[in-house]
Amino acid sequence: MVDEQQGARQLTSRPDQPRELVLTGKPQSAREARQFAREYVMQSEPAASEDYIDAIVLVTSELVTNSIRYGTEPGDSLALKLHTRHGRTRVEVRDPVRRRPHLRPESHKRDRGRGLVILDGLCHWGVDDVAFGKIVWAEVIAK
Repeated sequence: MVDEQQGARQLTSRPDQPRELVLTGKPQSAREARQFAREYVMQSEPAASEDYIDAIVLVTSELVTNSIRYGTEPGDSLALKLHTRHGRTRVEVRDPVRRRPHLRPESHKRDRGRGLVILDGLCHWGVDDVAFGKIVWAEVIAK
């Protein structure tokens, strides 16, 4: 299924399987990713708490936004993959740039740069190199 307006393409559809969404490297794709993550978790874990769902949506938003800002060039795409099982959700974002994310020094002068600090507080995360890019992943565990 292709959503021409957003430029997103859903690759899998069974709720018990990982789901993947291909997004354009444009800022509005973060909104599509948040909606996709919320719907996926609500479908695959119907008893999930709102706090758990919100944490997954926030983690997804941070990973996708970072990928758009630092992991894509004009015309590039990125892939969001989600898998939920027994109160644990893995969020993966694959982009074509090998440059790894890094924590920035604390600063009160800029409005951005706190995403990885947020991730540290919500989940366990890391980076894997893959052919033609990287995958930044995070695992959120229900509390």
